[in-house]
Amino acid sequence: MKPTLSLPRSSPARVPAPSRDPEAAGQEITLPSSRLLQGRKSVQIEHNGALYQLRATKFGKLILTK
Repeated sequence: MKPTLSLPRSSPARVPAPSRDPEAAGQEITLPSSRLLQGRKSVQIEHNGALYQLRATKFGKLILTK
């Protein structure tokens, strides 16, 4: 009979789940313009202390102005 080696039991190594937040994972995200505009013709966006206006035209184009 061969001697056996008994090792202490340990729980399996846990691998962190991949992030579901695309920004945290360094990926780009896509937002529909309807989510940004929410039924309005324009919205103001603050970026680095400056205000910008995102406006939808009657032809379905978007214009971003400072």
